[in-house]
Amino acid sequence: MKTIKCRTISKGKATGEAVVSNASISFFGGVDPKTGVVIERGHPLFNKSIKGKVLIFTRGKGSTVGSYVLYQLSKNEKAPVAMICKEAEPIVAVGAIIAEIPMVDKPEVFDFTDGQHITVDGYNGVVIVED
Repeated sequence: MKTIKCRTISKGKATGEAVVSNASISFFGGVDPKTGVVIERGHPLFNKSIKGKVLIFTRGKGSTVGSYVLYQLSKNEKAPVAMICKEAEPIVAVGAIIAEIPMVDKPEVFDFTDGQHITVDGYNGVVIVED
């Protein structure tokens, strides 16, 4: 087990399977709020679901409507259980907060792989990676 210190963006705690992208994500137009599937063609996560996963990505991009898409994902029960961002910008931060999705950024180490079992603790600003 490995514990990684981070900065808390949105409080909460959740555990799930990691889905990782080394590319930025646009939630508006990039993720279907009805299904939780990444629909941005050419994106490394294209056609993958983020529902119930720990979504790990570099940063958000695109329209401020992306915050509302995160809220819609949550209301539709298609949101990730938690998010880890290399560096959160306001669109993703606001979205995580209003959607009540635990989120951290600026992890000491940004070395994650798909399928890892990860706990995001937004209360204490840590990520726990199971072996």
